[in-house]
Amino acid sequence: MTMTAGTSISTSVHAPALAESELAPLLQKAAPARPLQQSAVLQGITMAKVVASHSDDSHDVMVSGSPHAIACRRAASCLLVPAPGDTVMVAGPGGDELYLIAIVAQADARQATLAVEGELTLASRSGGIAVRGAGALDMQSDTAIHTRAPEWNLSAARSQCKVSELEYQGAEVRFSVLVSRFVGRACEVVLDRLHLLTRSSFRLTEEIEQVRAGQIDMQSSSTMRLHAKNTLVTSKELVKVDAEQIHMG
Repeated sequence: MTMTAGTSISTSVHAPALAESELAPLLQKAAPARPLQQSAVLQGITMAKVVASHSDDSHDVMVSGSPHAIACRRAASCLLVPAPGDTVMVAGPGGDELYLIAIVAQADARQATLAVEGELTLASRSGGIAVRGAGALDMQSDTAIHTRAPEWNLSAARSQCKVSELEYQGAEVRFSVLVSRFVGRACEVVLDRLHLLTRSSFRLTEEIEQVRAGQIDMQSSSTMRLHAKNTLVTSKELVKVDAEQIHMG
């Protein structure tokens, strides 16, 4: 050690020199591998594959380079529900904040499900909305289905309607059909007026037919025939039979 008065202090340490042959093995030895951390692997957006689905919003994915599956949640912007085998993109800082943001390729492209939590509204501010499918279109609801529009058009080659109870309220109904058939146990019609125009009419009643009216007017342009095993014509006040010829018996 050397000291210079009033100015500075300087030291010099001489360490024993190591031979180059002794340092070589230490330099060539590989550094110990550190355990793979989820936050280190998932930097930004990473491609992954879905290995398990616990629900529509909870999935396990396998990232390239990770020995274990990582749990992630489906992001709100990803409406398509992932399925095992799908190739997806995941992003997040890691831990419980890892999200599945998009599905790049489906393992089975024949099936797809769009699912959200809560109410869903599809709106077009200036155009229309069209739903088309090569197969059947199935609409189901656990509560009710409501349709409201100024005009409703339905066109189909064949239609089937099965309803337990049907109630219709409207101002006017028009039916234009070639053949109409009604089959039921009972039919009740309550009207103020009934107009019926036909070219030919046939009615068959096996048991009893009763008519109650204030006045009855029946007119035939050619022939009227009443025939029964027993015929009764009664009146309280007057019975009048008027014709050019009257044959009795």
